[in-house]
Amino acid sequence: MSDRTTLDQPVPGHAVLLDLRAGGYAPSHADADAEAAVYRALAAPQPVGERRFLVVDDADRLIAHQRLYERLSSYGPAQIVCLAVGAPGERTLRRTLTLGPPPAGVLWLLDDFRGPDAGALRPLVDVLATPEVFDAVLRGLGRIVNGVAVPSVRILEHDLTDEARARAWRQAIEALTGPDVPTPASIGPVPGELALLLDESVPRSLAGHAWLPAHGRAGAQLSACEDALDEAIEGHARVRGAAGLFGAAGRDADLPGDLERLAQALVRFRNTVADAFALAGGTRPTIEERGLLRDRGVQLPEMPREITRTGIVPALRDHTHELIGRRLPLRSVAARLTALAARTAPAGSAARLSRLDAICGPEQLDRLTARHPFLTGGPAPSAAAVTGLLAAIAGLWTGVGWALGPAVGLLAALLAQRMGRRRPNRSPDGRLDGGGSTGTVPRLFGGLAGGLAGAGAGSWLGLPLWVGAPAFAVATIAVVLLALRDWTRGVDDWWDRADPEGAGRVLKEIQALVVTTAVHDWLFADVRHHCSDGAGAVARLLKGLAATAQAHGGKEDRDPYGWETPAPETGATTPAAGARRGEPTGWDWDDSADGAGYGADHGSWPGGGTSGGAWPGAPRFGGDDPHPATAPAPPTAPTPPAPAPKWLERRYGDGGPALVDTLNGDLVEGVVTLLDTCWAGIERDPGNAGRAPLDRQMNELLDETRTRLERDAAASPPPGRDRGERPDAARLTGVAPEAVARLIAAADDDPALTVPLCGPEHLRLLTHEPGAVRRVRFVPETMRRGTTGDDIWRGAVEDVVWTDSGRHAGVLRLVPLRADVVRTVREEEGGAP
Repeated sequence: MSDRTTLDQPVPGHAVLLDLRAGGYAPSHADADAEAAVYRALAAPQPVGERRFLVVDDADRLIAHQRLYERLSSYGPAQIVCLAVGAPGERTLRRTLTLGPPPAGVLWLLDDFRGPDAGALRPLVDVLATPEVFDAVLRGLGRIVNGVAVPSVRILEHDLTDEARARAWRQAIEALTGPDVPTPASIGPVPGELALLLDESVPRSLAGHAWLPAHGRAGAQLSACEDALDEAIEGHARVRGAAGLFGAAGRDADLPGDLERLAQALVRFRNTVADAFALAGGTRPTIEERGLLRDRGVQLPEMPREITRTGIVPALRDHTHELIGRRLPLRSVAARLTALAARTAPAGSAARLSRLDAICGPEQLDRLTARHPFLTGGPAPSAAAVTGLLAAIAGLWTGVGWALGPAVGLLAALLAQRMGRRRPNRSPDGRLDGGGSTGTVPRLFGGLAGGLAGAGAGSWLGLPLWVGAPAFAVATIAVVLLALRDWTRGVDDWWDRADPEGAGRVLKEIQALVVTTAVHDWLFADVRHHCSDGAGAVARLLKGLAATAQAHGGKEDRDPYGWETPAPETGATTPAAGARRGEPTGWDWDDSADGAGYGADHGSWPGGGTSGGAWPGAPRFGGDDPHPATAPAPPTAPTPPAPAPKWLERRYGDGGPALVDTLNGDLVEGVVTLLDTCWAGIERDPGNAGRAPLDRQMNELLDETRTRLERDAAASPPPGRDRGERPDAARLTGVAPEAVARLIAAADDDPALTVPLCGPEHLRLLTHEPGAVRRVRFVPETMRRGTTGDDIWRGAVEDVVWTDSGRHAGVLRLVPLRADVVRTVREEEGGAP
């Protein structure tokens, strides 16, 4: 019998199992008396108006337990199906009116279901505990005289092999938890509310806000910086051309002073910003801190409408659900949330000082105020050569070339001397001077030498006037233009080395840093704390859930039905030797003396009645077990698994393609449900919400999912969840349902397919009235859904009972007894139980 019918783990809607036999039904209740068993059954939760009890009792104790059956109705009307286990020698059944129809009925089992053979009863109990079959059987018994019948059954069981079940469970747990992963550098896409906290963008509603108003200290210093920069740029524009070399603009300009004033203003502005950054400590500024920031010229607005603290946890919940919904392992989701927590945690505006130093550090200021030399004309040899060449061209004029050639060289030297006097790195008063070189001497000597050489060449060649005069004019103009070019290049080169325009970029970066700091370190400080703490709390919860799941998945495969054998001396539980999980080790249908009298051998039926091995999890009922728990079979000589009874056919699959995904999906949805109970606490106190362990709830989820895996290969959905598009049983077990369809269809024409649960000596006790037999055909709903379609069920009759869950399908025939076999006792005869 599976966990679904145990008293400790009742499934809503299913009949509550109650064992009143001598010795008890479950080992954990073996020493409990029948009275306590009834109270436990009454305490089991059941739907309102649907109180079902499946009672297993000794047939000869029904009268003695009359008051116990009456007590089952003490909390309201109850429906009772009693499995009365009889002995081979019994020929009559005595029962009270309490067990009469319509609220109750009795199935008399005259087969040998005692001692080591009691495990064969478990599949039948599984079937009858299903609410749909329970109700159909009770209705059938209500149409039978006295409400007593002997069942004749044929059951097909579709299940997983132990190896497939263990493998699927392990893979589902691994898919749920995942391996340990490092914190990723990239967080990936997040909801808009969280994205505002990850980048350094400014909300649209604050785009036009004046963070540094002009009337404040920082704003005034910023304006001074901008004014000094504008003056320097304007002065550079005047100096770099012909006006700077030949006009009054070059004489009056004071570029070194402008740069000095710019550097001083920049230092003051940078120090004011650094002072403001040092005020806040990672929390939203108080009223006093806002006043201090205003004193330094920083004006903070109110909280922007794009983000609020109340919207953070819902956004965090949506993000977590989205990650889990993508079937990312819990540890991967936790790693991403840990990265989110680290990225959103406010470090305080004081942490921005290092960024401020990188933007406006000593190197930038030193470069601006350094005394850079003014260099022009190039290397001395090239300056002398160029000037000498031009002077030689001017000296080609025959006769006067002796004067004109050296004069051009002298002109080049005078222009170089003028560049030196008006160099841009020298203040008019001489206070600031970076020095430099304009190549005056090389130009002078090169010009004189070249002029004399050109005059000599002109006299020797005797060139006419129309050659010498243009040559002189060209040389003179070239000297002037080359001087102007050298002046402009020299001014621009000095300006680039001082890089005043870089100060403009520094000002923009400092302003952007102030805005970023004000938004993300001051305005958003509480929101960032809330998000960081919340993301960290969820990450801790997910890591804890993953650890719990991994520990749960690493346990030894437990006996799902609780039937284990205590080891000798120590009392430790070990599986019974030679049996599958909890199987009986000595039961054999054919060991019965009258085993052949149960009808024709149906081994030719597809799958064979004895081809499946013993039923998994079958316990040893009663106290007559010939294989005591203290003397298990030695491992060196295991007992082979017992065959199934002829009325039970087992088909074990290796797991279908949807099994692992279905299990993982159930676990993922369960984890989401667990987290849903924590969001309110995370919203209220995220710093401590993730420290409350969910081990108990997670173990309950794992136990419930594992129970459904054991019960019906997870074909039934979790409690309270719709079946929806859940895969069919074939895709979960890997066993096709065609054999079930053939059995259901063949039951109309071949009653011999079912096996009476009585011996041949009891056949004369059964009635042979035509039409007296009631039949219940039952199939789990999951066996007719999914990829196989409904074609194989097209010929199914209308009276098939489609059960909501389960792994058993088949036919149950209720055969009435002769009228003289059942005695109804109207008053208690056996005394108190």
